[in-house]
Amino acid sequence: MAAKVEIYTWRTCPFCIRAKSLLKNKGVEFIEYSIDGDEAARSKMAQRANGRRSLPQIFINDDHVGGCDDIHALDSQGKLDELLTSSNSV
Repeated sequence: MAAKVEIYTWRTCPFCIRAKSLLKNKGVEFIEYSIDGDEAARSKMAQRANGRRSLPQIFINDDHVGGCDDIHALDSQGKLDELLTSSNSV
């Protein structure tokens, strides 16, 4: 079973675009929350992301994995594919 992937973004954020591109290149379906200028949505994201307010913020199976650099680091370490194919928590 595929993992549940969620990503909080701003439409014009280059890091958001880069992170989504990585997921799309891997054929991963994800739920995108575009929170452009929505402070209430950003506060909710920060609660889930241990206080982090930068974008994007990415969650796999409801576990916070971080932002763009974090997901690319997981990919280069060979750990991202394992997380994406697992329905278990990180």
